[in-house]
Amino acid sequence: METTQVRQETASQPAAPQKEQKGAAPKVPMPRKKKKWIKRVLALAVLAALLLFLFRSCSGAKNAIVSGSYLPASAARQDLVVSVSGTGTIQPIHSYKVTTLVKGEVLEAPFEEGQTVHKGDLLFRIDSKDVETSIQQAELSLESARLSYDQLLKNQSDNRKNTTVRAAAAGVITKLYVDEGDMVSLGAPIADILDRDNMKLTVPFHAADAAGFAVGQSASVTVDGTLETLSGVIDSISATDSVGPGGTLVRNVTVAVRNPGALSDASSGTAAVGTAASAASGAFAYGESKQVVAKASGELTSLSVKEGDRVSEDQVIGGFDETDMATQIESAAIQVKNAEFTLQNARDRLEDYSITSTIDGTVIEKNYDVGDTLDTSTSSTTGIAYPAVIYDLSALTFDIRIHELDINKIQVGQAVEITSDALDGQSFTGRVDKVNINGTTSNGVTTYPVTVLIDGSPDELKPGMNISAKIVVEDAGEVLCIPVEAVNRGQNGASTVLVAGPGALDEAGNLADSSKLEEREVTLGRNDEAYIEVLSGLEEGETVFIQNASSANPWG
Repeated sequence: METTQVRQETASQPAAPQKEQKGAAPKVPMPRKKKKWIKRVLALAVLAALLLFLFRSCSGAKNAIVSGSYLPASAARQDLVVSVSGTGTIQPIHSYKVTTLVKGEVLEAPFEEGQTVHKGDLLFRIDSKDVETSIQQAELSLESARLSYDQLLKNQSDNRKNTTVRAAAAGVITKLYVDEGDMVSLGAPIADILDRDNMKLTVPFHAADAAGFAVGQSASVTVDGTLETLSGVIDSISATDSVGPGGTLVRNVTVAVRNPGALSDASSGTAAVGTAASAASGAFAYGESKQVVAKASGELTSLSVKEGDRVSEDQVIGGFDETDMATQIESAAIQVKNAEFTLQNARDRLEDYSITSTIDGTVIEKNYDVGDTLDTSTSSTTGIAYPAVIYDLSALTFDIRIHELDINKIQVGQAVEITSDALDGQSFTGRVDKVNINGTTSNGVTTYPVTVLIDGSPDELKPGMNISAKIVVEDAGEVLCIPVEAVNRGQNGASTVLVAGPGALDEAGNLADSSKLEEREVTLGRNDEAYIEVLSGLEEGETVFIQNASSANPWG
């Protein structure tokens, strides 16, 4: 519109002077009007040129914006190294953060920060008086338990005999204290046995007469009140003399006789040995009066006699369950085991009071010294997490997390390129040391830890430094490549790129019309983070276009 107006004004400029010429005679100022007309023509020409420039500038700007919305890239052959990248933090190959469950005064701490220590070196020795006392007590308990167990084993045959209840003498069962099935304790009475068939009479003889007597020598006994005489033998002679009636010295002599049936412990009599007669009479006693007691404890499983039964000496009259003895031995064995366990625990606790290094390394932290009270339970208030920290700096390592799409590319031994923002311009090398398949899933994506061992343990790298690592998966050599951003992934799995169709480029080869860009399917191969190999679909030198997401097209 503006260009058309300029042209109309230019065509009508000569009309004004012609009118003036028809209506009047020529005037002198004629040359002045001609100069003014020339100026107007020049001004209009400049304005027209300016409008034309602005139009062309706007058209060029539109083409520049369209071209800037897409970045061109050429398909070119280049060396392609396939790699997988990640970040991590430098760590020593081994570290030992000292921990302890005991507390007490530090008696020894023979090391300092920065010092090299070796595996087994003493780091801290803590006062252990209490546990030493516990060890002594445990040793005494173990010794006692072993003695009890050994004694049971030593007496095992006797104990087995003791489970059989036997008559202590020949005679009659006058009293039973237990019944079959009763639980009986050791030493408890079982039965009384009385020998009424044999009687014993103890009488004093003059010491001079008794000195000539001998055990087994024949004697005669006269029963008081009946004057009945019984034959007997000397059963025993007292070893000492005593004062008898009238102040004479006498010695007691016991004579055994058979009971004719009428004698009891209420009867009395006198005795004579040869021509020597007793100095006085004495009381009769039954031949045996014994009590059978339990020599074992437990259930009395059998009892074969009743009161009034006659028994012979050593006759079996009952028995205990032998398993009770076995239970006692087993119980004693358990007590020994428990005592041994208690002692071992006490000795293990004593070892806890001497803390040694588990690795060769350099002391990074020492937080306690001699005289300090070591108590890690107060770490929340003191801020001291560990008594000491030791690093093995003979080798350095780090872990990086690898995406699930790339983990199958990683293998132990692959080379790794390492850089750190803290060490500008420096690079280091390493190798994959371990691939861990224990993945971690977050937001639907699983990553796996890969451990890298750094070559040479360089001094510039310090534990705690953040690094970037590139694992070299494959050196593909020189192949045809395009930028990774140039590839579009379709829903059907096909890969395409944008190339210029007819009318897309201007005469200078710049992109003039993005609507004329065409999609072309390509077959892709290996890639690194920036470039991807093209196996088919493009030729070397062809241009692909990458949509610049940061650009906007105001022309629509």
